[in-house]
Amino acid sequence: MEVLAIYISPAHNFYGHHGKPPGEEPMQAMEQVQCVAGKGIEGDRFFAYKEDYKGQITFFAQEVHEEMMLRFGRPDLAASVYRRNVITRGLDLGSLIGRRFSIGDLEFEGTQECAPCYWMDHAVGPGAEEALKGRGGLRARILRGGLLCRGLHELQ
Repeated sequence: MEVLAIYISPAHNFYGHHGKPPGEEPMQAMEQVQCVAGKGIEGDRFFAYKEDYKGQITFFAQEVHEEMMLRFGRPDLAASVYRRNVITRGLDLGSLIGRRFSIGDLEFEGTQECAPCYWMDHAVGPGAEEALKGRGGLRARILRGGLLCRGLHELQ
């Protein structure tokens, strides 16, 4: 599998903005991030959010992103628009729900789908929330931390 991109953001754009306009904090592309067991990604808005949080790190499939670009006629759409931390290629994220898995020396537990919300219609286009149902990515806990880098990795 391949980690194509890694993003963090120090602030929320959608979470906690119901009934208000979205925030304007951009996602920051990173070459590598420090993942801390039980806490999340250093520098990210969900770092140490709450104990045993199910979304300490989030993953999104590049294959789904490419489908969304075609479906919505948005060839310039950045993968950061979904506000997930890690963009992957060659990984069936749904199959990792309820499972432990390792990427390099790091260990994760897939907890649930990153269910899309109505903000996706704003970020991508009308109908995006519906198009992403069942394909919104993966939320996970970090069980063994370390440095996560872009590039090819063996999934275990």
